[in-house]
Amino acid sequence: MEYEEAWALQQKLQDRLITNKRSDSPKSIPHVCLLIEHPPVFTLGKSGDASNLLANEAELKSHGATFVKIDRGGDITYHGPGQIVGYPILDLDHFYTDIHRYLRDLEDVIIRTCADYNITADRFEDRTGVWITGTPGSERKICAMGIRCSRWVTMHGFALNMATKLDHFSMIVPCGIDDRGVTSMEMEKLEQLERSEVENRIMNHFANVFDARVEMLERNDAKAFLEVYLGA
Repeated sequence: MEYEEAWALQQKLQDRLITNKRSDSPKSIPHVCLLIEHPPVFTLGKSGDASNLLANEAELKSHGATFVKIDRGGDITYHGPGQIVGYPILDLDHFYTDIHRYLRDLEDVIIRTCADYNITADRFEDRTGVWITGTPGSERKICAMGIRCSRWVTMHGFALNMATKLDHFSMIVPCGIDDRGVTSMEMEKLEQLERSEVENRIMNHFANVFDARVEMLERNDAKAFLEVYLGA
């Protein structure tokens, strides 16, 4: 899905939850987590530094990439093929009203997913996201995170490098961090992974960490659900 299309969809889902919770008779409606793959795109958070984009317009075009300024926190990052991008649209009033805990829980979901593949991932210093740690200075990010929250309803989320083409990251200073590298699950494993299996593991861990029941819908079923959900 094109990035801006997914961004607009997130906004509609967030508005749906906000409108429901503000109504006189709020309903019990599902939360939604979108798992998406984007064409090559660089996104800059509202607090980010545009100088962390190292490529000019012609270079972006030659790579089939676009650049979008968005409303999440964090600096610049890359999305593209081989990456699992997760957008949880949650009303945290039904979980806990703590943004820091929410980010730590998202990190925990990814850390557990990596562990399923014998990839030892962890947090690193005070830098949001999930990292492969080891010898000091060799730390490399495997999953970036950035969110936006309105009336305790979240949007945006995480970008897990599963089989991502890492050379695109040379066109930016990832997340504004110029002293550490990036990696992917396949780079760490040196083998190909099945996307659907990784997605299922992510959502299984999501259910456990957030104490939620998860129902996975794909393609046409997901589209039909969203049409009803947003039209209700």
